[in-house]
Amino acid sequence: MNKITLLIMAAGMGSRYGGLKQLDAVGPNGETIIDYSVYDAIQAGFTKVVFIIRKDFEQEFKSGITNKYSGKIEVEFAFQDLHNLPNGFSCPEGREKPWGTAHAILSANGLIDEPFVAINGDDFYGAESFKVVADYYQSGADDFSMVAFQLDKTLSTFGGVTRGLCTVKDEKLDTVIETDNLQQTNQGVSSDREIELDGSEPVSMNVWGFTPKLFEYLQESFVEFLTENGTEMKSEFLIPSVVNELIQSGKENVHVLRSGAKWFGVTYKDDKPFVEGEIQKLIDTGVYPEKLF
Repeated sequence: MNKITLLIMAAGMGSRYGGLKQLDAVGPNGETIIDYSVYDAIQAGFTKVVFIIRKDFEQEFKSGITNKYSGKIEVEFAFQDLHNLPNGFSCPEGREKPWGTAHAILSANGLIDEPFVAINGDDFYGAESFKVVADYYQSGADDFSMVAFQLDKTLSTFGGVTRGLCTVKDEKLDTVIETDNLQQTNQGVSSDREIELDGSEPVSMNVWGFTPKLFEYLQESFVEFLTENGTEMKSEFLIPSVVNELIQSGKENVHVLRSGAKWFGVTYKDDKPFVEGEIQKLIDTGVYPEKLF
């Protein structure tokens, strides 16, 4: 079996949610969304998990989450830091916003030598999502990949959300465009873009499969990003933008894998009771044990 690593981005505080949502319990025995992702990854054959966190909550994160994984999967940590920039660049005075998901992944450079899957720490993706991407790399594939979800299975009932709307050609990702304020309506799905959506469209939920070659691209792209946007207070170096550029320039193909799972997450405080209810349904139907670890 080929080695495959899960890279979990968990450095954000969650401004809309209002707290450190990665440590919030959603399962009956204090399980977090991250616990369910790690459990699903273990079942799918992942051999290591790397967490991207902030150094200041390392001990809280270990005691609240990762200590329970001892003996079940290899665990490592990378630390995202605003001031961890290439030579010649500095963080603007007063900036507090992280540099974005692509910078988060770059923080793990040197820790991963095998295919890896990058996900958000506060999103529930379902067992099928981990299995399809694990099977892809364990079969010997070496392309980049993305697990696509169906748009209407990723919306919140408590407010608009941002999703990466995708176009797919011959099972390869053609474009991914970050689209804001997506909300369910009686006619379909509305957004800040003047396009018609019926909810069946494929979207990226930041389940990306990569090889270590990505780190070379990120190092080069981050310098370009900082040259153009490094003095701004809220600019973000985002992985969908990097992937889109690699596709449009012909440097990489991104194979699209499909998941029929229902995504859910805690974007807003009001999402939490819903997530707890959905988790309990999965336990009641035997998808998960009552206690994960």
